[in-house]
Parts: sequence; C-alpha cells; structure tokens
Amino acid sequence: MSAADQMTDTTDEPVLLRDDKDGVATLTLNRPKSGNSLSHTLVAELQAAFDAIAGDPTVRVVVIAANGKHFCTGHDLKESVATSTGADKAAANEACNIMMQSIVGLPQPVIARVHGTATASGCELASSCDLIVASDVARFATPGVNIGFWCYTPQVALSRVVSRKQALEMLLTGDLIDAAEALRIGLVNRVVPLEELDAAVAGLATKIASKSPYAVARGKESFYRQYEMTRDGAYTYVTKDVIPEAFESEDAREGIAAFVEKRRPEWKGR
Repeated sequence: MSAADQMTDTTDEPVLLRDDKDGVATLTLNRPKSGNSLSHTLVAELQAAFDAIAGDPTVRVVVIAANGKHFCTGHDLKESVATSTGADKAAANEACNIMMQSIVGLPQPVIARVHGTATASGCELASSCDLIVASDVARFATPGVNIGFWCYTPQVALSRVVSRKQALEMLLTGDLIDAAEALRIGLVNRVVPLEELDAAVAGLATKIASKSPYAVARGKESFYRQYEMTRDGAYTYVTKDVIPEAFESEDAREGIAAFVEKRRPEWKGR
C-alpha cells in the first residue's frame, strides 16, 4: 500500500487508498460511512493520484474501486448544504469536473470496479472511466431530479456513454437501474456475480496491461478526440496526425517484427 493519500475528512482513515501490483494501480474510495460520497477532500485526493499516475511509466492500468456497501453515492450533501452561494457551489463543481476529465485524459486506461450503488456524481465517476465491470447487484441512477436539483454534471458523462433517450430517461425519472439494465443500454461493459468481480477486473486489467503502453496511450487519446469530430474530420485526423507518428514508433516496429517472427514482443513504451 502506498502513502499517496494521507488527507482525511473527520477520521484518521485516509479517504483514498492506493495499491500497485503488476502494472495496475488500484485507487479505492474509502469513505464507506458516507457512501463514498465525493467530499472536497476526496476529489482533491483523486486529482492528486491521477496527476501522479499520469507520469508514472510503471502504471499500465488504473482501477477505481470502493470500500463498503456502495461504490459512490455522489457529492457529499452535507458539504452542499453548508455551501451558501451558487458561486461557491460552481467552484466546488469545477474542481470535480477537472478531476473527472483527468480520467479521460490519463494515458492509462481506467476501469471502474462497481460492486454496489453508483448514483449522481458516483454514476458520473463510473461513466467517466474507460471501462466498467459491475457486479450483478450493482445499481445506477442520476436521482438529482428527486431532490429538486437536476444531475447537471453527471449528465455530461452519462450522455456520452449511453444513447440520448436512455440518458434522459435516467435523468428525468431518477430511478435506479440494475446491472442487467445497465449492460443492456451500454452503460457497463460486463456484469459478473459479486463473488467473481475481483477476478473479472483483474483479468481485464492484466490483459490490457500486457499490450503496448504506447499504442494504448496514443489509441485512447485518439479515440476520445475523434469521437467529438465529424466523420470526415475524424478520418483526416487519424490518417494525417496519428498514423504517421504511430507507425514510426518503436512499439509498432517491435510489434510487427514480433508477429512476423512469431515471438512475444518486448514493448519499449515509445
């Protein structure tokens, strides 16, 4: 266990734990008594962890997990109640927005390990990850409408993962959906029995970690950039900007040579 996170809320326990093993960095939300809600401290700790991981070549994959019954129940409403003005609330949300976008900007793929409930900004956190592996008892919701405050920021990540109509139904009703429904609408990648969740996440993380770190990082970046473009613009971008550089990379040369020579490639990460 690393000492990456030492800040606490009101207890002596760190709000975020980090464990590194075989190229996989697991970040575990550790506010179980509050449903792992995103306090200002936890948001800051996640941001610090992402900043450190971004420049760490030993990390190939990131997993976001959580302790306790829930994955993440959204923003800490006690902090929200204590916030007096809309401007102060916007400032707090801006820090969280930057943290969420850092997940997309990381060169390493990020897997959400969702074992329980992910609601509001907890659903946003999971949706911001590149992949989601959920247990069969996991549930998801954007319930802000139920308390008179629309899930404004969660809708940004959610609407980029599922169809517009599916996202709007979740946002308009605030209803919890189960893991099977989340899989059906494309919110999650895989659903497994709870007792098999760790093995499923580890297997997926290990498989991705075995790939070229250069190809994965460049590929992830290009995927999100082209996704926001027109079809013509996307083809132009990948053909003119990405492919020439990628083709000349050491990992591409090594990968092609290893395939032809029928051997395991030795990745350089560049």
